[in-house]
Amino acid sequence: MSFRVVFLHSAEQDLKELKAYILKNFGKDIWQASYGKIKDTVNTLATFPLEGKIPEEIESLNLTQFRQVLSGMNRIVYEVRQETIYIHIVCDTRKDMRSLLTRRLLR
Repeated sequence: MSFRVVFLHSAEQDLKELKAYILKNFGKDIWQASYGKIKDTVNTLATFPLEGKIPEEIESLNLTQFRQVLSGMNRIVYEVRQETIYIHIVCDTRKDMRSLLTRRLLR
């Protein structure tokens, strides 16, 4: 059974920012490789949605429907609801997740 995957607006914005950052600092080839890994990871999630772990920053808030997987140097935070996976965040693994979550909540 394959789950439907939906990128939320916030995740789409994350991808645009990530693309601009990687293109500027590392070039087109690195972006294509990174994007390819992200696509592969998302495709795997569609088949194995519970593969990811609950992020510790979110677990302390008792929001156990959220999970994360690593894709190269990127972190994908998603939510599983019924037969749909909602991608909330796509960010560099070196970003401070608590700060990122705080900024998102304040928007």
